[in-house]
Amino acid sequence: MSERVRSVLALGSNLGASRDTLVRAVADLVEPDGVSLYALSPVARTKPVGGPEQPDFLNMVIEVESSLAPLELLAHCQEVEEKHQRTRTVRWGPRTLDVDIITYGSWTSDDPTLTIPHPRAATRAFVLQPWAWMDPGARLNGRLVSELAAEAPDLPGLVPFEEDQGG
Repeated sequence: MSERVRSVLALGSNLGASRDTLVRAVADLVEPDGVSLYALSPVARTKPVGGPEQPDFLNMVIEVESSLAPLELLAHCQEVEEKHQRTRTVRWGPRTLDVDIITYGSWTSDDPTLTIPHPRAATRAFVLQPWAWMDPGARLNGRLVSELAAEAPDLPGLVPFEEDQGG
């Protein structure tokens, strides 16, 4: 695929030096020739949604431009997760790094390997609020991301991350 497509990626971490992991992961995600950073959100501290008892997450969203096909971008995201010692032992469990493709241009897919837009993004403040901070006019499923964020059940547990908070 030679056409460059904008995609929104959501990043999260709650194990180890999460802030450093997010910074390094962004650099790793835009390292190949086929991916460039278009926009970067502020970082949010969020309560875990689902899964076992675990530490708070640091979450952020980036927008990239890529010449990678959707499944190539997914493979690239998973390689970056593995580079940061991501393990998949407990669903919605703690992790060093999670990278999800939220959108891939206007492309949609119901394939279980890669569902686009991400099937739970429209109800998750930890994705929506950083995205709205990054791009106040962003839309998902025909609605403003900021409106979806205001309705998300996990919004009360989300605060902007301050460097002196640790993480």
